[in-house]
Amino acid sequence: MTEPQVQVQELTTADLAGRVDAQRQPDGPMLVKGQQRETPPLFTDSEMGEFRSRWTHVQTGFVDEPRRTVEDADKLVASVMQRLAEGFATERSGLEKQWDQGNDVSTEDLRVTLQRYRAFFDRLLTL
Repeated sequence: MTEPQVQVQELTTADLAGRVDAQRQPDGPMLVKGQQRETPPLFTDSEMGEFRSRWTHVQTGFVDEPRRTVEDADKLVASVMQRLAEGFATERSGLEKQWDQGNDVSTEDLRVTLQRYRAFFDRLLTL
């Protein structure tokens, strides 16, 4: 018995983000800690704080308005997903801009970027 094939539409993070602001630049080079490079977090501390604050606000409304709370939770999750897609799309756009200008992107930068994608991908599949 074969398992059903899942139809997946080919999308990029730019497609998911809806648009990438052309003026927005990548957040800068990868972080360096000692001699080892590490990937930056998915969100800044202020973004994480804002998302958590919004979640707390949404969650407190459940007792009085459960349906509205679920709708608000859906909107918040969609906002987080959009911001996440925008971050990956911006990172990819930065790499493509370097390639379009004929600049070489170091294998190390590409390795770190791929690790970031892999880490996020693995997190999605383990939820």
